Amino acid sequence: MEPDKAKMAEHFINAIPHCKALNMRLTGIGAGHAEMELPYDKRIVGDPETGVLHGGAVSALMDTCCGAAAMCHPSSPSGTATIDLRIDYMRAATPGQNVRTKAECYHITRSVAFVRATAFDDDDSRPVATATGAFTVQRK
Repeated sequence: MEPDKAKMAEHFINAIPHCKALNMRLTGIGAGHAEMELPYDKRIVGDPETGVLHGGAVSALMDTCCGAAAMCHPSSPSGTATIDLRIDYMRAATPGQNVRTKAECYHITRSVAFVRATAFDDDDSRPVATATGAFTVQRK
């Protein structure tokens, strides 16, 4: 993967205000692949009685990670935007644990990048959520 694409993806993530507010961090980047983490924070709990993170925070993590994977695909020329993203929640993230997402851009056309992702907490054998999406390919 071109180093410029990795820097562009990292800059993209660091420039988005909600990524900063949620303390998301990029933990891995490669040709069509990205990994990110959302630290557990009581300020983004969706249910105070259980301590479970809000699903919107997990969605934001998965969407951002998928966008980074699309941007870093070898055939992607530059930036991207979400066209469609479907997220299937399989279970609540365990309270107190960080949520990690791994995304892969598995196919790209002239105008659309197709991405899939999985979110986990500390238990890698039981996903928190899966996502599939389509992202724009912005040609110059």
